[in-house]
Amino acid sequence: MKIGIDYTAALKQGGGIGRYTRGLITTLAQFDRQHHYRLMVTPDSPVEGLKVFKGRPNFTPKSYPLPERWMTIGWHRFFLPIPVETFTGPLDLFHSPNFILPPVRHAKTLLTVHDLSFIRHPQGAVDKLRRWLEKVVPRSLERADHVLADSESTKRDLIEIFEMDAADITVVGAGVEPRFQPITEHTDLKQVADKYRLPTRFILSVGTLEPRKNFTGLINAFSQSPVRETHHLVIAGGKGWLYDDIFRAAAASPVADRIHLIGFVADQDLPTLYSLADVFAYPSHYEGFGIPVIEAMACGTPVVCADNSCLPEVAGNSALQITATNTDALAEAMHRLTTDVLLREHIITEGFQQADKFNWPAAAQRLLTVYQRFTNA
Repeated sequence: MKIGIDYTAALKQGGGIGRYTRGLITTLAQFDRQHHYRLMVTPDSPVEGLKVFKGRPNFTPKSYPLPERWMTIGWHRFFLPIPVETFTGPLDLFHSPNFILPPVRHAKTLLTVHDLSFIRHPQGAVDKLRRWLEKVVPRSLERADHVLADSESTKRDLIEIFEMDAADITVVGAGVEPRFQPITEHTDLKQVADKYRLPTRFILSVGTLEPRKNFTGLINAFSQSPVRETHHLVIAGGKGWLYDDIFRAAAASPVADRIHLIGFVADQDLPTLYSLADVFAYPSHYEGFGIPVIEAMACGTPVVCADNSCLPEVAGNSALQITATNTDALAEAMHRLTTDVLLREHIITEGFQQADKFNWPAAAQRLLTVYQRFTNA
């Protein structure tokens, strides 16, 4: 088979969609020697992330002629009828892992939809981006031969909102890399703690700074919880959009000196960061999968998360779950996980078992099965 994959998000996005795409495709490259892959990137993509495919001759990077923005405008605003095969060569299948499909000539098409937050939680998106997604995602869904979803929750949203047939959607979830495990080496812990100027005891949250992640609610909950007396709050994530309220909430807190927004954390530092934290808090308003939840569990950090969208599906019974908007419940949950030793040990043990259910080889094999099904049809 000749399979094209738009790999741009994997190189340009450090967060969710980028991590999901990298995890799937780099794992696929470890065991599939049979099929031929064209990894399409834009000339403005950092190429360091392609080094992982060295020694994998059936995974060949190829570049579009223009930066991502101009390719997107040409295809989806001006509707230029230039099929992706112009740049990839002949294909049996083209997979777009990032919401929208380019024009194709003959290839079957797969489209990954990670979430429908622009519909389910529209107040958390920039108006221009939301309007854009409301136009291009439905068009791409209509053209796709099959759709991949990160979770059963996203699959249900696709069925409900777009009246799709369940048979036209396959769930391909995320995984946890083996490097996500408790880090106990003192030198490693100190190096990361010093690098990000971390306090000794802290509650951690990880995610792009945007309204959907509910960091303002987390800050308010921390500010009223007794945990503020013994711990700090650390929020790790790069700036996304509409993030001013997050910084305002942190500055206005009565314990502002105990709240730390440390910016984007390098991927290789994440296992150590999770291991340093006493509690991982993830009170998001809506998620397509929520990879940080299972990564924290794999590192032995007890989790409190919201009870909406895919999070009950991902967390199972291995986290304290609260309503995202219930500040009192979140404040109490963080306090309990730092003071109730038996509860804490139970949540940690359950978390290890839950994280073991998610691995990239199984997810990549599921993806390959879908590829084979549609190219052999």
